[in-house]
Amino acid sequence: MLASLAAASGLRNWHLKGREYIPVVQGGMGVGVSAGGLAGTVAGLGGMGTISSVDLRRLHPDLMARTVDREAEVDAGTCIDAANLEALGREIAKARTISGGRGLIAVNVMKALTSYEALLRHAMACGVDALVVGAGLPLDLPEIAREYPDVALIPILSDARGVQLVVRKWEKKGRLPDAIVIEHPRLAGGHLGAAKIADLTDPRFDFEVVLPQVLAFLKSAGIEGRIPLIVAGGIGSLEDIRRLQGLGASAVQLGTAFAVTTECDANIAFKRVLADAGPEDIVEFISTAGLPARAVRTPWLEKYLRLEPRLKDKAHKKEHCTMRFDCLAHCGLRDGTATWGQFCIDKTLGHALEGHTDQGLFFRGAGRLPFGGEIRPVGELMRWLLGGIRPTVPTVR
Repeated sequence: MLASLAAASGLRNWHLKGREYIPVVQGGMGVGVSAGGLAGTVAGLGGMGTISSVDLRRLHPDLMARTVDREAEVDAGTCIDAANLEALGREIAKARTISGGRGLIAVNVMKALTSYEALLRHAMACGVDALVVGAGLPLDLPEIAREYPDVALIPILSDARGVQLVVRKWEKKGRLPDAIVIEHPRLAGGHLGAAKIADLTDPRFDFEVVLPQVLAFLKSAGIEGRIPLIVAGGIGSLEDIRRLQGLGASAVQLGTAFAVTTECDANIAFKRVLADAGPEDIVEFISTAGLPARAVRTPWLEKYLRLEPRLKDKAHKKEHCTMRFDCLAHCGLRDGTATWGQFCIDKTLGHALEGHTDQGLFFRGAGRLPFGGEIRPVGELMRWLLGGIRPTVPTVR
């Protein structure tokens, strides 16, 4: 039905590994925000649903019980990593069941994670359809996925230079990206693909600039039409998708709009924070991963930003990670990097998942949400994006 609706609206479906999908991709959102429930629902409607691989044990009480009391132990990291791999397998299986074999199930893995390679290998072993990698250049992804040629490899990049670098490096390894997500740092949520906050408004990231540049490069490289481009950031309507497909995009990716759906795996209080936030509530800062990030100015973030100068002045290398988890390969708090964030990102994102505004970090995109402050099912969001059809049944706030 949605494929027919998209065609009637003048949209093109897109193809990946020989299969056709509706041109809407659900972006990966951690910690635990986009897991099997959300990804499976999106895939079941013929789209691409994405499970974020970060600390998925938080969605499983038995795995949390197995690990939460061990955070003071020396081998806590090994225990937590094992629990997260088990949780990832469970969420992939859950998504498969919900999707009923339709659509596409992807797993998002941050290049900045310590367990980056282990998560990639486990996701492939569990039968995932695609791997989406951001927060760093995944130049090693073709080697890691060499034994799984049927798994689609999709890097997240932000400008034409990054696309050219990845494609050229991958070509030497006998592999091309199966698709590329082009994410606009000024519009997206969470970690952003720019070196510093001042770069977020650089015109080179504008879709009207980057898409023609990338398409020209692909043509000059003799691979025109072989790599679908998925654009992400600030998308919220049928008109947006038409415009971006007119510029050469194959599909669009949304994060926050899916985070406030009924099927999102996060707590309802988490969804309310994102849905109720206005433009004045959104703030950019440098995260513990050393990347610019965008989130809602909650009481916790307000307090952190007020204290940040003092925390950075006192930054120093710690004996061990706050949670002995070492989720990031390089962490501003643990490593004492004074120019990076000075807080535990895993812990604050975990609090956000549970809806605790006084302790949580709530990542959010900069754009308006399709239904304002309403929390609605994924199906209604898809009908709006692909057909411009607004829901008629009132929602309960």
